[in-house]
Amino acid sequence: MSARGFTSAFAPQLDAYLAFKEKMGFYGSSRISYLKRFDAYCTAHGRVAFDRDTVEGWVTDQLARSGRYRSWMSYIRDVGRWLQVHGHRDAYVLSDRWKAQLVPAHPYLLSRHEIEAFFAAAATLHAESPWRWQAVAFFTLMHSCGLRTGEARLLTPAHVHLRDRNLDVVSSKGNRSRRLPVTGEVTEVLADCGRASTARVGPSRRTFFVSASGNQVTPASVGVIFRRIWDAAGLPRPAGAQQPRPYDFRHHFAYANVERWARQGRDVTAMLPYLARYMGHASIESSYYYIHTSPDFMHAYSDIIAESQSLLPEVGFE
Repeated sequence: MSARGFTSAFAPQLDAYLAFKEKMGFYGSSRISYLKRFDAYCTAHGRVAFDRDTVEGWVTDQLARSGRYRSWMSYIRDVGRWLQVHGHRDAYVLSDRWKAQLVPAHPYLLSRHEIEAFFAAAATLHAESPWRWQAVAFFTLMHSCGLRTGEARLLTPAHVHLRDRNLDVVSSKGNRSRRLPVTGEVTEVLADCGRASTARVGPSRRTFFVSASGNQVTPASVGVIFRRIWDAAGLPRPAGAQQPRPYDFRHHFAYANVERWARQGRDVTAMLPYLARYMGHASIESSYYYIHTSPDFMHAYSDIIAESQSLLPEVGFE
């Protein structure tokens, strides 16, 4: 019986592959989810050979269902490589011609008015779920600390150190962890949220932010409550243009810091490694994507890249 519930002819290999990845520190649920889809496809179509027809057949089928995010191609490519290394020399490695093209999301640039109106509406949110007292704290972490949505969702009570005014982001993207100092205002917001959750849900909750059933909040629920607050604030949705999303708070955190440093006359190039470290980027190159969205900083973008490459040629935070 497969440990993961796989049913195809590749069940033993898929189980072994995932066990190997976990030993390497990769526990992502996305990888497992897509490999289960591959497994189901193979079962439904009677595929018993990990060859080109099987792999590219599934990829073609998956492409018809997927949106613009196609990083899942790397999962099945990695399985092929792993099989070859472990004695299955005929295993097919997905060709580079199938490599996912980068389709960048265009961020919605939040204005100060929109941010203020959003948090005013979040503070008076009418909801039966814990979002009634959690919304302000959740989106404060994205806006004031630049957290990813998933990082806020996975935060546990043990990761929030109110006395020391810091929090731990554990095993995030790339299996990297970091400790973030937070301001006194953010600490108070988190403290209020924590007290309310303890009073209503109990002290034994597994995550800092919880659903109505006491479980971890889902990605879908974050999007739903964000749109609900946005509408409650009376903020418009641009017709035929990029719609605001929770992740835009993280974008705002990045370029707002860059603009603040520029106004203060600080050396932005020297500050970029700190921004990258705080946001959990593998290197400062990852921060450029956020910098170029700054409407007031675009004119200096090329100069910063040139300066940083000469000043910090090998900086990185692996």
